[in-house]
Amino acid sequence: QVQLVESGGDLVQPGGSLKLSCVFSGDNFGFTNMAWYRQPPGKQREWVATMTRFGSTTYPDSVKGRFRISRINANNTLFLHMNSLKPEDTGVYYCNAWPSTFSWGQGTQVTVSS
Repeated sequence: QVQLVESGGDLVQPGGSLKLSCVFSGDNFGFTNMAWYRQPPGKQREWVATMTRFGSTTYPDSVKGRFRISRINANNTLFLHMNSLKPEDTGVYYCNAWPSTFSWGQGTQVTVSS
């Protein structure tokens, strides 16, 4: 059973940066396409970034050029590097496979506010 544990969320001012981490407890992380998702307050969960097992990345226009997804397969860890944060980036951030086939973790709260 895969477990996902996200961390790194914080309160940050607009224009600031954060680095989120996700530890994947299970087998075959290196063979799994992974993604970050977020759930803004009062809204549905949405996709934020994808990195395939081959290292290809994809982003929605809302974060393209500001967010970067990366992974260290040897450590079963996925990262999300977030720059130039905006208030609309506020939400609970989750990692999961792409598509999201595993049970969701608890997420990590990112709040962008002055």
